[in-house]
Amino acid sequence: MLFSEFKKKEVINLKDCQKLGRVTDFEFDECTGQIFKLIVQGKNKWYDLFCSEPDYVICYNEIKQIGPDIIIVDICRK
Repeated sequence: MLFSEFKKKEVINLKDCQKLGRVTDFEFDECTGQIFKLIVQGKNKWYDLFCSEPDYVICYNEIKQIGPDIIIVDICRK
């Protein structure tokens, strides 16, 4: 799978069924190619530059399923 295809997938949290956003980056092992973490950009509020949510850093063990259109994760949000 290409990164350009991967970043089009919507990330959904299994705990509360909320859309977290789309993958903006990921961290992987250069030797094995295994993904360690996904980076999902937090939602920005267009009317206030100071009211944006932080990025989500999702560890590999929190990724439950990667489907054709979405990525399902299981994280606890505060």
